[in-house]
Amino acid sequence: MKKFVICMFALFAFAATGANAQTDNDASKTRKEMLAERKEIRKASKAELDTKAVKQARKEAKRLKKEGWKTSPGAIALEKQLDKSYLMQMEYDEDLYPKYIMAEAVSVGGNYDAAKMQAMELAKISLAGQIQTEVTALIENSVSNKQLGNDEAVSVTKSIMAAKNLISQSLGRTIPVMECYRLTANGNHEVLVRIAYNGDMAKAAAKRAIQEQLESEGDAFQKKLDEILGW
Repeated sequence: MKKFVICMFALFAFAATGANAQTDNDASKTRKEMLAERKEIRKASKAELDTKAVKQARKEAKRLKKEGWKTSPGAIALEKQLDKSYLMQMEYDEDLYPKYIMAEAVSVGGNYDAAKMQAMELAKISLAGQIQTEVTALIENSVSNKQLGNDEAVSVTKSIMAAKNLISQSLGRTIPVMECYRLTANGNHEVLVRIAYNGDMAKAAAKRAIQEQLESEGDAFQKKLDEILGW
């Protein structure tokens, strides 16, 4: 399930693994398809979801260990870290929106700390990319529902694409979910991290970044956009 994201996943959707593999899949789906998929997940009982998550976690842990990944001495066992990751990925709020955005990245460095720091930064960039994707999907949906005109949608979409760095900079404290490493053939440390971010906080970060990009559009337009995006 590892995806080894070096950069971007589909905004607020469980990424099937490596951070959330669902991200790439969601990027190619319509908003309607994404919501339908989430509704199906909500129909399942919590016990069923927990069982599914644990099975997936065990399977991924086995694969990662086979590939040479391990945790640092004293760290939580890889199976337990993955249990937490999958359970968080299965959580949705009443609006069928993921409670957490998940992202994963891998980096190689001469020492563990340097590789870990770089991997964390790459994972945050992936989170920002996911937020972009979700907001863009909402904008496309608003056009089909005639809530926004085509010209308005083009303006907003351009602003969203330009806001990626601002979104990344606006992110607050992320939640470390998984961390493991392996040594490369030349002795470097390859570190894999998976992080989570609160969905509501992610929407707030996106809102701040988009508002900054759309300052010239006026308050009326921004209010209309807030209503469409549910902010």
